[in-house]
Amino acid sequence: QLQASGGGLVQPGDSLTLSCQTSGFTFSTYWMYWLRQAPGQGLETISRITTDGEVTYFQDSVKGRFTVSRDNAKRTLYLHMNNLKPEDTARYYCAPDKTGATRGRGTLVTVSS
Repeated sequence: QLQASGGGLVQPGDSLTLSCQTSGFTFSTYWMYWLRQAPGQGLETISRITTDGEVTYFQDSVKGRFTVSRDNAKRTLYLHMNNLKPEDTARYYCAPDKTGATRGRGTLVTVSS
């Protein structure tokens, strides 16, 4: 299971940290992904973190603003988001696959003044 949390309504420029608590699989052996889906848009993969903590960002729009980390002991993935923009409004998901086929319910982030 994948339980994302930490979303909410924030203003432009604010920061937010999302968490994804996992269970049911050996978290430490999986590369993990953050994905998001904006209203009326398709699912896009934001980032990947390897088992060793190496991070790749797939969206230029988040580079320099978003940071991904993981705590294998807690089986938890994190997404630290800074300088949030209205275009970051989306439901955010974590998944152990790049397509998000196994993603959970996600958590909604709304950036609005």
